[in-house]
Order: sequence, then structure tokens, then C-alpha cells
Amino acid sequence: MASTEQPLPPRKETQLPEWEHENGGSHVAAPTKKGSRRAGRAGVSGKLDRVLPPHRRYLGMSRKIFLLVLLAVILALLALIIGLAAGLSRKSKNQNLPLPTNTDKHVGDFTYYGTGLGACGETSGDSDSIVSISHIVFDAAGSSSSTGGNSNNNPLCGLMLRASRFDEEVNAQKSIDLKVVDRCTGCAPNDLDTSLGAFEKLAPSASGRVDITWAWLQPTPTA
Repeated sequence: MASTEQPLPPRKETQLPEWEHENGGSHVAAPTKKGSRRAGRAGVSGKLDRVLPPHRRYLGMSRKIFLLVLLAVILALLALIIGLAAGLSRKSKNQNLPLPTNTDKHVGDFTYYGTGLGACGETSGDSDSIVSISHIVFDAAGSSSSTGGNSNNNPLCGLMLRASRFDEEVNAQKSIDLKVVDRCTGCAPNDLDTSLGAFEKLAPSASGRVDITWAWLQPTPTA
């Protein structure tokens, strides 16, 4: 009798993707960001442990206290350096101002104003030999009401300066000594604002504004 069994169909081979061949047929998940951060922290902690072992004491302190003290010292040094730099910057800036410690002769505008009670607490008249100094110089010298202080205590108050100008009409140099009694908000650092009477000793009042050369007569170490 003839056999009735049917032949089995040929087996098909499953084709694997190239990446599965390369990985041996297994799939490995990539590390997550969270895992990377943990690994990074572990790496930093390990380096710190090698440099400063946690079981040791440093200057009699635990590692944690020692690191906190070290951080405080570093921050204090940074604050000191920044403060010194700012102080040197102010000092350098003030050296260029016409303060009493600056013995140079200064050239600026010479004007006059309506006198009265000045920033130094003194009341003056139009015939007085007084002068109002630029607010920039006045404030740089010390106490000022604009900075919340008492401007009467400003070290420039009461100091003397000598202003000079060549008068072409009489072909001669004229000078006048002036006392600081006020603070001029509209004056540049080298400008002087004086009484009408003092102005007329160096120039006609009709001029309104003239060039002037001036210098301090008494330097002060507090400026």
C-alpha cells in the first residue's frame, strides 16, 4: 500500500537585523539622564573622598565643618579683594578732581549767582568774596546733604582758593581770594560760581561767564 504522509515544507530561516547580530542578538538599554547624573555625582564624591578622606579630621574639624569654614574664608577674601579694588578706583578717580590735595592749577568757567544761605550753613551777600564749588567736587570731599549727610560738616567749607584772570582791557593779571560756602549743582568739576561783587573784580558783570584759573590756598588731608 502506498504511503499517505505528506512531506514537510522546508524551514524558513529568520533574518535578524544587523544591529542584533552586532549585539549578539540581545538589546541593551541606554543609560538614562537620571542615571548619568547619579554617576556624575558618584564620580565627584569619589574624587573628593580620595583628596579629603571623610574619616580623617582637618585642623581638628570634621571634613564637613572644614569645607564650610574653607568656603567662608574664600568668600571673605573675595569680598575684601572687591572692596579694595573699588576703593582704589574711587581714589584714582578723585585724584583727577580739583580737591585740595590736588596742587595743580585748574581752568574752568567763572560765573556768579544770587547769594544767600549756602550748603555750608553760612549766609552770604552779593559783595562777599565767596565761592560755590561744583557738586561733584563737594560730594567727593565728604559729607553732603545729597547723600544723606550734613553738608555743614563738609571739609571744603571755609577753605580758601585763589582765582586769577588776565584782563585784556587793562593788560594785567587780576586775582581774588574766595572762601568756599556753597555747593553748585550746575557746575562742572573745575567751574567756580561766585558772588556778583567778586565776579566784577575780575570781569564785567555783562560777560556773564568767563574762563578762570584757580588753585587751593590750603590743602587739607581729609579731602
